Amino acid sequence: MNASELIKNIRLQTGLSQEDFARAIHVSYGTVNRWENNKSTPNRMAKALITDYCEKQDIDKELIDAIQKIRGGGE
Repeated sequence: MNASELIKNIRLQTGLSQEDFARAIHVSYGTVNRWENNKSTPNRMAKALITDYCEKQDIDKELIDAIQKIRGGGE
C-alpha cells in the first residue's frame, strides 16, 4: 500500500472527510489532499501526528506501523 492509499484508508476507517481529518491531525486540508493524490508524502512530524491520531482512534496496528515506513517527507 502506498502512502496515498494508506492515508485515505485511515481517513475512511474513521469516517472523516479530508477537511475533518486535516483538522483532527492539525494540518491543512490541502496537505491531506496532496497526500491522497500522491503529490507529496507526510514528513516526520506529520507521520507522528497521524500515528498519534491513529492510536487514539484504535486504528489497526499494522496501519500505524505502515505510517512510519512511508518514505519521503515532502510535506
